[in-house]
Amino acid sequence: MPKTIKKKYINFILNGVNYEEEVDDRMLLSDFIRINLGMTGTNIGCEHGICGSCTIHINGRAVRSCLSLAVEIDNCKISTIEGISKKNQNLSIIQKNFKQYFALQCGFCTPGIIMTLSDYLYRNKNASEKQIKDVISGHLCRCTGYSSIIKAAVQSAKEINNNV
Repeated sequence: MPKTIKKKYINFILNGVNYEEEVDDRMLLSDFIRINLGMTGTNIGCEHGICGSCTIHINGRAVRSCLSLAVEIDNCKISTIEGISKKNQNLSIIQKNFKQYFALQCGFCTPGIIMTLSDYLYRNKNASEKQIKDVISGHLCRCTGYSSIIKAAVQSAKEINNNV
């Protein structure tokens, strides 16, 4: 016998805006973000937590949204790639460096990598190149070969360390 889908109201903050939404109790967070909230920068690649394309921030920490249910964000603060820029800036430091170092090709993996780096680099202000390689090792990129991504991330770490 199939399980009955239950609905639940959740309250959360997404990119600085308060929301109250009704969700199916079994809906994946990645689907909820893309379909219900229209934040299409959160990409869905593997739906198994392997590729990292769906990475977002929940309460400031990088999380694979395809491994979470939407009901789990009740009373949480969520950030997607659409909300990663600081106020009064067009691009965040990391986004600016990705552009400058040509660290994107098709752009599919880029939002997830930027979300992971944003969490990591702001918590680890003196991140080394080796640490950066380790932290992005959970992301699959088929286009760049990672060289430009690492250069952009290393430069971002330097700038974040000087600015924060």
